[in-house]
Amino acid sequence: MTEKPDKSAQDIGQRARRIKAARDNPGPSPLRGIGTFGMIGWAIAVPTVGGAFLGLWLDRVAPQAFSWVVALLLGGVVLGGFIAWGWIDKEGDGK
Repeated sequence: MTEKPDKSAQDIGQRARRIKAARDNPGPSPLRGIGTFGMIGWAIAVPTVGGAFLGLWLDRVAPQAFSWVVALLLGGVVLGGFIAWGWIDKEGDGK
């Protein structure tokens, strides 16, 4: 007579394997996402504010028919967007 393996023993073994796999390969931390979000914000904010301050200085030193503040503010946003894009691409690859 062959004995059939106990179904509850198989369930327990399968559950133990899932728990071990979850411990060995934890997913990304929610704090990592918050940190990435912060880095993206700083990557955009710093060049934007820097461009505004540089524009204020240039408006005093070398006045033109256009506003240096507006031009460099927009340039800072674009530069920050490219930097943020690089961060998102880097984080998306899991590196």
